[in-house]
Amino acid sequence: MNQLKNFSLIDDIGTLHVFDKVPQRIISLVPSQTELLVDLGLESNIVGITKFCVHPKDLKFKKAIVGGTKKVDYDKIRALEPDVIICNKEENTLEIVETLRTICPVWVTDIVTVEDNFKMISDFGKLFDCVTETENWNKKLALAFSDFKDFIQGKPVKKVAYFIWKNPYMVAGSGNFINELLQLNHFENAFAKQQRYPEIELQKLNTNGDLDYVFLSSEPYPFKEKDALDMEKITNPTKCIFVDGEMFSWHGSRLLKAFDYFKELHQKL
Repeated sequence: MNQLKNFSLIDDIGTLHVFDKVPQRIISLVPSQTELLVDLGLESNIVGITKFCVHPKDLKFKKAIVGGTKKVDYDKIRALEPDVIICNKEENTLEIVETLRTICPVWVTDIVTVEDNFKMISDFGKLFDCVTETENWNKKLALAFSDFKDFIQGKPVKKVAYFIWKNPYMVAGSGNFINELLQLNHFENAFAKQQRYPEIELQKLNTNGDLDYVFLSSEPYPFKEKDALDMEKITNPTKCIFVDGEMFSWHGSRLLKAFDYFKELHQKL
């Protein structure tokens, strides 16, 4: 990387960052963006990650684990002497971001749409002086995005509820990346009129009888077969489908694999 000097960039929450050199020591508190950084060729620059940064699988054995996405070890982070910390508006709390700002610049992303994802990748190219790599990734993603839109065109719209948590039961509403990908897949979100991740009463699910599928995500709550059986007693004849939560909620380079996964999912439905 070229050692650019005195450049400024604005992150997704409007914070102006001024750098006197390209950040070299990176801590990522966002699993999907950790994966992206590696795919951009920046693995050697990563000094700290969360316990949830599971891709690539061997990374957790090479890098310092500084906590999770909602609770971090500030002393450990400070000792790693990062040049920049990567956070996400949804994944990390405002308290974490504000505290980390006393250590070094904190770059915060906010990904709701596929277009936001393209912008984030481009921003990383400018931030870490790897524009060629980010352009290549955005080209691959754009081609796959276009191909998937051709694939999905003409497929009927199905109404779904996408569960992310149990006790209490929580689903994906609108204003998040999951809802964006549901819409892209011609899945009408039954809870799109509610924001973010509302709690719901299972007994009131599918009261109109118009729900086609219940999607049980693999993360953050790992739904099991018993959960599907319990739901089907209430939502019958709605079919419960286990889905890969990473494919529906991880942004960054993971989206390339997600398009192939979505094709396979539609073939199984």
